[in-house]
Amino acid sequence: MLHARRIGRAIVAARTRSPVATTGQLADIVRRAVPRKGYTRIDPATRTFQAIRIWVNRELEGLDTFLGQAAERLRPGGRMAVISFHSLEDRVVKHTLRSLQAAGGRGLTVRTKRPVVPSEAEVERNPRARSAKLRAAERAQG
Repeated sequence: MLHARRIGRAIVAARTRSPVATTGQLADIVRRAVPRKGYTRIDPATRTFQAIRIWVNRELEGLDTFLGQAAERLRPGGRMAVISFHSLEDRVVKHTLRSLQAAGGRGLTVRTKRPVVPSEAEVERNPRARSAKLRAAERAQG
């Protein structure tokens, strides 16, 4: 969302000249729209594609409902762990688990004050793990 309006305008302007037919074309439009200030670890187009994927797949819809239902199904002493892969998802998980704990009705306790993130060694072995965050909760005994 850092440059969303600028990227949106660039896409609209490009479409007036000709249709955007490939992901490569869209990536080029996004790269030209975002100002560069030195080295950036992540390609600017990556976030745009991620935003499109999240919206198209409705990835955040129902996540909070699912977490509540999963917590209800935990047996006493049962634990659940949730791995999120982007900040929007992690935010929903964090807030939902905290609100379930605060509600107290399900006897849920959040076990991870901060998310567990992969070590440098793990990211080196598995680069896709770099954005993973694990949060866990436990249902009280009987």
